[in-house]
Amino acid sequence: MALPREPRQKMINVMYLVLTAILALNVSAEVINAFKVVDRSLITSNDNIKASNETLYKSLSDKLNDPKQNQEKVKLWNDKAKTAKTLSADIDTYINTLKQQLKEAANLTMVEKDGKTVEDYKEDNLDASTRLFETNGKGKELKDKLDVYKQSILNIDPSIKKLFENNFPVTTDPPVSQEGGKRDFTTSFFHMTPTVAALTMLSKFQNNVKNAESQIVTYCHNQIGAVEVHMDKSNILVGQNSNYLMPGQELVVTAGVGAYSSTTSSSITVNGSPISMVAGQGEYKTTVSGAGDHSIEVNGSFIGEDGKPVPVHQTVKYTVGTPGGAAVMLDKMNVFYIGVPNPISISSGTGWDKTHVSMSGGTLTPAGGPGKYIVNVSAVGKSSITVNADGKASTYEFRIKRIPDPVFMVGPSKGGRLQSVMFKNQQFCRAELENFDFDARFSVISATVYFAGANFANVQTQTINGGSLASLQGQFAKCIPGTSVTFDNVKVQGPDGTVRVIQGPGFILF
Repeated sequence: MALPREPRQKMINVMYLVLTAILALNVSAEVINAFKVVDRSLITSNDNIKASNETLYKSLSDKLNDPKQNQEKVKLWNDKAKTAKTLSADIDTYINTLKQQLKEAANLTMVEKDGKTVEDYKEDNLDASTRLFETNGKGKELKDKLDVYKQSILNIDPSIKKLFENNFPVTTDPPVSQEGGKRDFTTSFFHMTPTVAALTMLSKFQNNVKNAESQIVTYCHNQIGAVEVHMDKSNILVGQNSNYLMPGQELVVTAGVGAYSSTTSSSITVNGSPISMVAGQGEYKTTVSGAGDHSIEVNGSFIGEDGKPVPVHQTVKYTVGTPGGAAVMLDKMNVFYIGVPNPISISSGTGWDKTHVSMSGGTLTPAGGPGKYIVNVSAVGKSSITVNADGKASTYEFRIKRIPDPVFMVGPSKGGRLQSVMFKNQQFCRAELENFDFDARFSVISATVYFAGANFANVQTQTINGGSLASLQGQFAKCIPGTSVTFDNVKVQGPDGTVRVIQGPGFILF
C-alpha cells in the first residue's frame, strides 16, 4: 500500500509502525516473573548440591586422618576429587562474572528498596545479551570453556571417562530449532533473549556443573572402599590356643604368611621344624612342661611380587603355670567387648571349694558349670580377673574394646555402582557387622538421603527414620541410570544402647 502524500499523515503512519514494533518487542510481566522463579530455583538447587558436595569433601578429609584407611589410596582419590572441585569452582566463578557483565549491559544500578540496597536492571532488555554474547564474543568463549571443563573432568581418571562420558551433565550442544535445523550455541541460547532469561540460562549451566561435580566426587569417595591394594609388606600371622597353660596341656600354634600367592611357594618353621602349609598356613602342636615363661621362634619365607624371597620372623610367648595355680582363657577372643556377654573359662588347678574369682572393670556371672563365666564390661580400657586358688592369687589383665562400627547396606551392596532396577526394589536398609565373632545386632535409627544426577534437576533431600525405605518410594520411582544416591549422617544403635554415627555409602545407578 502506498504512503499518503501529506507529510502530517506520513508522520502519523511512521509513529504507528514504531509503536507496533515496540509492542512486539515488549516482554510480558508474567514471562519475566516465570524466568525469575526458575532462576531462584536453580540457585537454590546449586546451593543444595554444593552443601552435599562439601559433606563428601569433609568425609574424604576425615579418611585422610583415619589410621584404619589405606592412606595412599585415600590420598589418590582425594586429590582427584579436589581436582574436580577446583575445575568446577573456576568455571562457576567465570559464569558469575558473565552474569555481572550482563547486568551491567542492561543498565545495572543500585537502589534502595524496603530499607535494603538491591540491584536494579532492565530485566526485559533484548539487546544486552545479544551485544555481550554475540557482538563481544562471550558466547563462543563460554562454549569453549564449558567444553574444556568437560574434557578436563573426564580426564581426571580413565575409569571416570569410561563411566561418565556418554551421560555427562555438562553439554554445549544446542537444541533443535522449531524449523528442524540446528543453530549455533550463542544464537540458540542468547540471541535476542531478555536479560532475565539469559541470566536463568547461565544459572542452568552452573547447575549442570554442580551436578557433574557431585557425580565425580561421589565416584571418587566410593573408590576408597573398592581400590585394589598390592601388598608391599608382609609378616607371619600367628595364633595360639592359649598363652597360659598348665603342665601336660597342649599348645597349638597356627602360623601363616600375611601375604602369599597360590602360584608361588612359601615356608614356615617353628623351633627349626618345618610345618605343612595349606592355603598359606599350618599348625604346630606340642605338649608344654616346665613352669615359667617360654617362647617359640617362628621363621618363614615367601616370594614377593618382585619374584624374590622375603624372610619373616616372629616370637610366640606363653606361660606354663604351676600345679595348684590358675589359668584364665577367653572362649572367643583375647579382648572383652562392650555391650555383649563375653563367655570365658577359668581353670583353677585345684578344687573349686578352694577357689575364689573376682574381677575389676567389669562383672562376672556364673554360667552353667564349674569355671564357666560371663563377663560384661561397659567402658573402654582395661580390666583384670583375679583367681585365688588354695591361697595363691593370680591376676590377669584384659583389654576392653567397643564393638567395631557396622557397615551400612542397601540390598547386597555397601555402595558404588548398582543396577537401578535392583536398587529401586529394595524396601529396607540395614547395618551389618562384618567378620565379627559375636552375634551382635545394630539397628538403623535415621539417615539423610540425597538424590542427584539423572532425572533430578535439583538435589532432593529426604530423611528416613528406621530401616524402612518406604518414605523414599517417591524418589525411588524417579531413579534411572545416571542417578546418584548418597546416604549421610547415618545413625545406628548397637547392643549396648549407644547411638553411633557411621559412614554412609553413595550409590551410582546404572
